[in-house]
Amino acid sequence: QNVGRNERIIDADQTFSPELRHWRDVFWLAIFIIHLIVLGVLLAIFGLNRFKTADRLNIDRYTEGFWENNNGLTETYWPKYAVAGGVGTGLGCIWLLLLGSRANQMMKVSVHILTTYLAVISVLCFWCEQFFWGVAFATGAALQFLYVIAVIDRLPFTMLVLQKAVKLVWSLPEVTRVAYAFMAVMLLWMGIWSFGAAGVVASSRGDLGRWWLLVVLSVSLFWTGAVLCNTVHVIVSGLVFLVLLHGGRNASSMPPNSLMKSLRYAVTTSFGSICYGSLFTAAIRTLRWEIRGFRSKIGNNECLLCCVDFLFQLVETLVRFFNKYAYVQIAVYGKGFNRSARDAWELFQSTGVEALVAYDCSGAVLLMGTILGGLITGTCAGVWTWITWRDRVIMVGSTAMLMGMVLVGLAMVVVESAVTSIYICYAEDPSLIRRWDPQFFNQMSETLHQRLQHRSARAREVLTQNQLDSHMQDTFHL
Repeated sequence: QNVGRNERIIDADQTFSPELRHWRDVFWLAIFIIHLIVLGVLLAIFGLNRFKTADRLNIDRYTEGFWENNNGLTETYWPKYAVAGGVGTGLGCIWLLLLGSRANQMMKVSVHILTTYLAVISVLCFWCEQFFWGVAFATGAALQFLYVIAVIDRLPFTMLVLQKAVKLVWSLPEVTRVAYAFMAVMLLWMGIWSFGAAGVVASSRGDLGRWWLLVVLSVSLFWTGAVLCNTVHVIVSGLVFLVLLHGGRNASSMPPNSLMKSLRYAVTTSFGSICYGSLFTAAIRTLRWEIRGFRSKIGNNECLLCCVDFLFQLVETLVRFFNKYAYVQIAVYGKGFNRSARDAWELFQSTGVEALVAYDCSGAVLLMGTILGGLITGTCAGVWTWITWRDRVIMVGSTAMLMGMVLVGLAMVVVESAVTSIYICYAEDPSLIRRWDPQFFNQMSETLHQRLQHRSARAREVLTQNQLDSHMQDTFHL
């Protein structure tokens, strides 16, 4: 209120309105379904060709020109992926079980342990004479360390937001059941995916063609995992939004069967928008976090600052059309993805809440937990592979890490959904947050006021510097 924010009263009748529910982004829905069918057939072929008998389907003759073929079998590597699926599922389930009591401590551990874990894996890669991967993990450890140092002052507020989001999610036990259900669906698909991936790993040794094929399969798994994660995101954020809007889970005005309505819309009319947004949102968000952290530590290097500012403005433009807050608008109002993202971002900018969103690092903290879970999963599968087939450690370990990240991410997304819903509600109508948790509302308002003052001071500083530079240039010309 003190920073001049306009309160917006939400029309509760519009939430989950069947009249507003039309099929959105159908083209991307069709692309995703076709991609699953085609990939499923290819995975079955790759896996069966090496199952129990080498070259069972007699397709090695078509690959002689671009990769080496040997007598490896699918069942040699499939159990390693089964371990990865089991470890990833176990970590995701542990996260959900400890959501109410130890979630805050687990997130702190993720932030501080990830750098050390990356460094340890880098040392192991060098020890196994995998110099490229050793350098890659060492670079990741350095970037992670620099990022944490860059945002260390933001972590107290970030942990506060995450703590309140966990509190909100913990009051809705059906949310964890949704996460478990989608984790089971993801495991079924991973069974098919790992069968084909194991066949690819068994087919050849040390050739570039097989690596490119695994990259394509990994991109497909990432997209599929992102779609399932964002489907959970839409389901949970829709329910959380309604709980905040109506003042509680048991409020008399709460629509009946809210969870089932949110689930039905997420997997039908809004599924195309989810498929579309899942292609780009995660990559753009990650790039934005890294640029923000790097930008805050550049100092007075004008040349480097100019280059980073150009990238920053480019990414900020993309964020208008691809941001995670779009999923709340999709869940509640059934809009298309681009319109939802644009409306959410314009809402934040018009109310000033964008300054608070930019200051918060909750998404990055949850991503750190997801990466840590993936690394643990990849390490377990990689160690077993190293004992039996040392030349396939990186191949199996890297793909197993991706499997673990997807499974742990399905557990993490329930908290991220609550965070996004909190910010959307705060921008739409701050009284919703004040009614839910008055102390938290005051803390958010105070932090927002401080961030807007900081931005205003920075703007005045830049303006003064520009005027001084212009005056010095005029003096020089005279």
